[in-house]
Amino acid sequence: MHSSKKRMVFFVCAMMVFQWAVAQKEKPVLVAAASDLKFALDSIISVFSETNQVNVRPIYGSSGKLYEQISNQAPFHIFMSADEQYPKLLAGKGLTGSAIYLYGLGRLVVWSRKMDTAPLGMTTFQQPGVKKIAIANPDHAPYGQRAVEALTYYKMYDSLSSRLVLGENISQAAQFVSTGAADAGIIALSLAMSPTMERYQTSFFLIPEESHQPLLQGAVITRHGSNSNGAASFMAFLKTETAKNILNYFGFNQPEG
Repeated sequence: MHSSKKRMVFFVCAMMVFQWAVAQKEKPVLVAAASDLKFALDSIISVFSETNQVNVRPIYGSSGKLYEQISNQAPFHIFMSADEQYPKLLAGKGLTGSAIYLYGLGRLVVWSRKMDTAPLGMTTFQQPGVKKIAIANPDHAPYGQRAVEALTYYKMYDSLSSRLVLGENISQAAQFVSTGAADAGIIALSLAMSPTMERYQTSFFLIPEESHQPLLQGAVITRHGSNSNGAASFMAFLKTETAKNILNYFGFNQPEG
């Protein structure tokens, strides 16, 4: 082979290797995240990106649905659940690549665009103008499960069940209330404190923790993400004081221990 042809072959091969390396470098870290994290996680990713070249892309949904997708080999690198039980189930299936990190303790609030729920508390749902009440679907959304527990604790579930409007996830439940499709709802504190919701109503009733099981929220690197340096870097950032402060700002308490 002539030297010019050799140089051309070498050049083409080098370009192919370079393009492959660039593609691998730019491949995003996919984070399957509970929808209550929408504003907090977007903020964390924004701060993380200021000092890191890793492209982090969140996909929001209900924890149960995301768990099902990961169980069926969806290529997520990190799973941030609204309930630590789903990451534990993944670990039991051998589908995790790290220990579970409890990043926050979620809280429930009663929220309405139409009225101030702070003084009314749980009696909000007994007001004459409250016909539809939004919660997340308890079949696969931890916030929906805890909402049912709280309503049951206050002996209100049986009388209100026919008026419940179920969101696919807690973000959709919050959307129902913020748009007026529901008159009131039980939503995540993190969403009630978001700029989107505060445009309509800044006041809410914080549901006492003793009325439901704790919303211990856990993150884990999946088996798919176990060899990803980007996933490891972002998980490490979640454990920093910077990330914790952002979570606290949006109402997530830090779990004890």
